[in-house]
Amino acid sequence: MDVFIRPGDSIWYYSQVFKLPLQLIVDSNPNLNAQGLLPQQKIKIPGYVTNQYTIQHGDSIWEIAQRINMHMDAILLLNPTLNPNQLQIGQKIVLPIRVTWRVVNGKQDYDYHTMISDIEKLQMIYPFLINESIGNSVMGNEIPGLLIGNGQKRVHFNASFHANEWITTPIVMTFLNDYLLSLTTNHSIRGLYTLPLYLQTNLSIVPMVNPDGVDLVLNGPPTNETVRTNVIEWNNGSTDFSGWKANINGVDLNDQFPAGWEIERERNRKTPGPRDYGGESPLSQPESIAMAKLTREMDFARVLAFHTQGQEIYWGFQGLEPPESEQLVNEFARVSGYKAVQTIDSYAGYKDWFIQDWRRPGFTVELGRGTNPLPLGQFDEIYEEALGIFLVAIYS
Repeated sequence: MDVFIRPGDSIWYYSQVFKLPLQLIVDSNPNLNAQGLLPQQKIKIPGYVTNQYTIQHGDSIWEIAQRINMHMDAILLLNPTLNPNQLQIGQKIVLPIRVTWRVVNGKQDYDYHTMISDIEKLQMIYPFLINESIGNSVMGNEIPGLLIGNGQKRVHFNASFHANEWITTPIVMTFLNDYLLSLTTNHSIRGLYTLPLYLQTNLSIVPMVNPDGVDLVLNGPPTNETVRTNVIEWNNGSTDFSGWKANINGVDLNDQFPAGWEIERERNRKTPGPRDYGGESPLSQPESIAMAKLTREMDFARVLAFHTQGQEIYWGFQGLEPPESEQLVNEFARVSGYKAVQTIDSYAGYKDWFIQDWRRPGFTVELGRGTNPLPLGQFDEIYEEALGIFLVAIYS
């Protein structure tokens, strides 16, 4: 929601009028000089939308403000030419409405278009949420990289490395929405107030690493004839892509990282297919290249890659993980009910590479239980299990 600055206004004053943390308003307006506000400058107020209202008989601005539980000046800020002493029946004014509901609806087939639409809605309501593309997929889809918070500790979440594990994307997006809501409404999540988390942590989220693959699973093969022919051939002639994990080139993106890549290459398939083909070399796919570049640039303190299924959390790689990893994973297990597993016979994954190259905590979280793709009927249960992991990851 936008308002126009008046002489004498300050960001602190707006934080009082709209009952918002000062830092959220500052971060929503990065190009504004908080010490030198100029009249008629536009300023973004996070956590609000506007609604048109028609003046009724007996209305006053004070009464309307009481009715919507808002400061009277919040209404005047949105209606700078309004004379509160000369209201006329039928007159149209604009009211501020605090957003107290989720924008993200995770319980649907959550393809790339749905995610992009939700990100745009969230950014409109919460302009302190940053979206910077980390690169493009094979099909040219931008891969969003979301940032929230201004703390020194850098934590990373990602989802949908594997196409038929797409339910991880709306799970992560729902948490993001709940986190944003809690910040602007001052409501806790499981008893935890989140503003301190925002101030101490810079949270990076890549909610859909593999957009082409997710769309293939949910919407079928693309119209591009060459790509369509290839994926059907690699899928043994079938147009049922529910078992497809790879990107649109038939490369498993979580077998793409230089951490024992040769071992996976030796024992897995050597040609493109729905799963387990690690490509002709590590980091050969645009999606894995983008993830590696982001990780090098951001220098994360810890990373969590969300997959399905198994209700397990993998936390080790070749004994290179630091002692902190075990402490964290035990807390993740406690709040989720999931099983902590130190090592499995697997290489070339994103968290493997992170542990190997940074010697910092990296985790693969296998959400839910069943056969991929997990049904949306499990959504609420999975979200409740994952919620504690999200919070511990950015709090600890």
